[in-house]
Amino acid sequence: MWIVRLALRRPYTFVVVSLLLLLLAPIVILRTPTDIFPSINIPVVSIVWNYTGLDAQQMSDRIVSQTERALTTLVDDIQHIESQSLNGIAVVKVFFQPGADIDKALAQVTAISQTQLRQLPPGTTPPLVITYSASTVPILQLALSGKGMSEQQLFDLGTSFIRTRLITIPGCAIPYPYGGKQRQVQVDLDTNALQSKGLSPLDVVNAVSAQNLILPSGTSKIGTFEYDVQINGSPKTVAELNQMPIKTVGTNTIYIHDVANVRDGFPPQTNMVHVNGNRAVLLSVLKSGNASTLDVVAGIKAMLPTIAAGMPPELRMQPLADQSLFVRASIDGVIKEATIAACLTGLMILLFLGNWRSTLIIATSIPLSILTSILVLSALGQTINIMTLGDWLWQSAFWWTTLLSKSRTSIATWLWARRLNMPFWMAHNRLRCRLSFRRWRSALCLCPCSS
Repeated sequence: MWIVRLALRRPYTFVVVSLLLLLLAPIVILRTPTDIFPSINIPVVSIVWNYTGLDAQQMSDRIVSQTERALTTLVDDIQHIESQSLNGIAVVKVFFQPGADIDKALAQVTAISQTQLRQLPPGTTPPLVITYSASTVPILQLALSGKGMSEQQLFDLGTSFIRTRLITIPGCAIPYPYGGKQRQVQVDLDTNALQSKGLSPLDVVNAVSAQNLILPSGTSKIGTFEYDVQINGSPKTVAELNQMPIKTVGTNTIYIHDVANVRDGFPPQTNMVHVNGNRAVLLSVLKSGNASTLDVVAGIKAMLPTIAAGMPPELRMQPLADQSLFVRASIDGVIKEATIAACLTGLMILLFLGNWRSTLIIATSIPLSILTSILVLSALGQTINIMTLGDWLWQSAFWWTTLLSKSRTSIATWLWARRLNMPFWMAHNRLRCRLSFRRWRSALCLCPCSS
């Protein structure tokens, strides 16, 4: 081969290149992201609409259909659009072309979503616009549980404290947790009491809305001092909501606690999580961007003790479904197989050739080939993932197969050399000549004879 002849003519050049690969490899390996799957550049933007009270058909007709028409008119490089409508929630997924500018697409989707609010049903809140790709996959899950802790407490701790701390890790994305009960102040109406006092549920709603206000107060200058003024526009506790007046009839005042009960409750649950038979909350950690899976998982595990120090002592945070274990196992397998292949190949060459120089060349060629492939992958913007690691394992198996084939030929040549009492290289050349002569004679026998 031309590269072999070039290496024989310029040996020092290849030695310098090999040393350069050995010096650059550790830096490149540390900077190349390690992931589960390869980087898949299929940009997707999701638009999440929320309107409490509308059923799935209304969400589809009044919100989703108008959103889809507006997107196809004003957003560039759209590949296709998918949507799903549920009770009170609609999700519109916009898939873009692989070469699309995701920043430009995100800006266009956000602009049309804000402009479209005037055309949607009154009371529609601005949507949640999320961008992700096909390589955004869960890499770790955290199960939150605690003896004596309610589901509301677990949900509040996971959403307001743990999630906000973990999100500071580069490449970490955490959606809302599964399970738990979301805290909500609810008013349970007593319809019989309302009917007896001549009131309707709308009177209760108007009373709460009119007396639960957030108003700017400012300051007041009295003498040489300036005081902050606080307006008693909203109650500070849930119990104070029960003392709000609704209506005055003669000399009697009807309060909320006369016709209803205000409590610290939760909306109906749509999913539940159990840990050891007890209700719990599950946090899913996603990898986003070009971050390394190993770095994200390591950063989360390193931050968990710091977070636990500020949490209640009965709270337990248990990591589950750690996907970095598979990546680490693949890396360890590649290192182990490459090391074994290099050592055994070098040992066979040393035993039958007795040349340390040839042994060193063969033993270093295997790791150098893997390091070269890592440099090429990093230069192309790819990652070290399970697929590339599997390919390197296959290459190690190929080296093993080649080693066994060459070893069988080398052993036969070595035994023939000992029987004829000649050097190994001379026996090897005679054996090659004999094999070539047999192939030539077989070719003559197969050729048709001319008349």
